[in-house]
Amino acid sequence: MNIEIRTATVADAEKILAIYSPYVENTAVSFEYVPPSIEEFRERIRKTLEKFPYLVAVFNNEIIGYAYAGGFHTRAAFLHSAELSIYLRQDMRGKGIGRKLYTDIEKIMKDKGYINLYAVVAYAEEEDEYITHDSVIFHEVMGYKTVGRCNKCGFKFGHWYDILYMEKFIGTHK
Repeated sequence: MNIEIRTATVADAEKILAIYSPYVENTAVSFEYVPPSIEEFRERIRKTLEKFPYLVAVFNNEIIGYAYAGGFHTRAAFLHSAELSIYLRQDMRGKGIGRKLYTDIEKIMKDKGYINLYAVVAYAEEEDEYITHDSVIFHEVMGYKTVGRCNKCGFKFGHWYDILYMEKFIGTHK
């Protein structure tokens, strides 16, 4: 599978939103209840690109996944920490695309001087029709470790879900 990774543009918003919307509508992976409007999504991409990388995976001229970075917290001392997010088209999961996106975005973040990367992952002890352990497993395979948990902090589809904070160091703390 010949996958191209490139920087997203605001013009990609509709295709990216088409990947994200099923996660909002059918899963507890996203804690949003309703997908954002295309205008709001364009603005999210535009704002992210001002400071952080936003990458798309392209196969046969179609966007099949994306990953982006954002600030971990706004205080100055968090200067070297960032949060990553990733979403793949449902039929493209398990094909190595997420690994490729994360490898590329982690390299960009390291080159920008970031040291700590975080993923905030929705979680439930027992998998159900809205959440699996796939994201936790993916992040573990990519070298992330669970460093925190907020219990029953998200309510969606009549169920309470946790979030896990997962962390990876991509540089040296000096």
